[in-house]
Amino acid sequence: MKAFILAAGLGTRLYPYTSNRPKALVELNGITLLERAIRKVSELQLSEIVINIHHFGDKIIDFLKEKQNFNLPIVISDERDQLLDTGGAILKAHHLLGDEEPFLVYNVDILSSMDLAALLACHNEKGGLATMAVRERVTDRYLVFNQEMLLSGWRNTKTGEEILVRKEDSLKNLAFSGIQLIQPEIFSKITETGKFSVIQMHLRLAKSESIYGYHDTSKHWMDLGKPDQLAKAKNII
Repeated sequence: MKAFILAAGLGTRLYPYTSNRPKALVELNGITLLERAIRKVSELQLSEIVINIHHFGDKIIDFLKEKQNFNLPIVISDERDQLLDTGGAILKAHHLLGDEEPFLVYNVDILSSMDLAALLACHNEKGGLATMAVRERVTDRYLVFNQEMLLSGWRNTKTGEEILVRKEDSLKNLAFSGIQLIQPEIFSKITETGKFSVIQMHLRLAKSESIYGYHDTSKHWMDLGKPDQLAKAKNII
């Protein structure tokens, strides 16, 4: 099994920390977000870790060389020519992720105490095309799930925008945690090209495919994408 750490973002919300470094190399209590993500995904038995790069991508390459890849098999998906968003990044990394096993996708700017083994067990039990970790938390944008935890739509409670692929009673709003498991069969079903989001892709596929939510109730989850969030996280780890 492989893991894909999404580390190519511009980190605009973390400015000025990202004025001279990528978001992945911003530190939380002396440890970079990238190292924390590598440690977290390594809770699973992995054959390889793929990391995508764009903003100050050379600094990520140098950091990994300095750390000797943390004695792990790590390869780079290079997006320095064009930033592709989450869905485009997954498509570009197809040749690295392969067609044999499910792969874990993990956003570099999150802090989570979730049990990844439990997520994998749920994914294997449900047998869907993807399993997305979701939580009950306050945000503007939600994924919508039915009683079987099948992805059924998306809502922006701030703007009132809504996309529903299943119009059922008892739909529930849950927030995506930036962690998911995806079957390699997804590559044969991707019709999007260039820059596109994984949410956009999943919503299209959810009309005909089973994409599940995994309700994460672990103690800690934080988005570290803003300076105030980063400061708050220093006191909980």
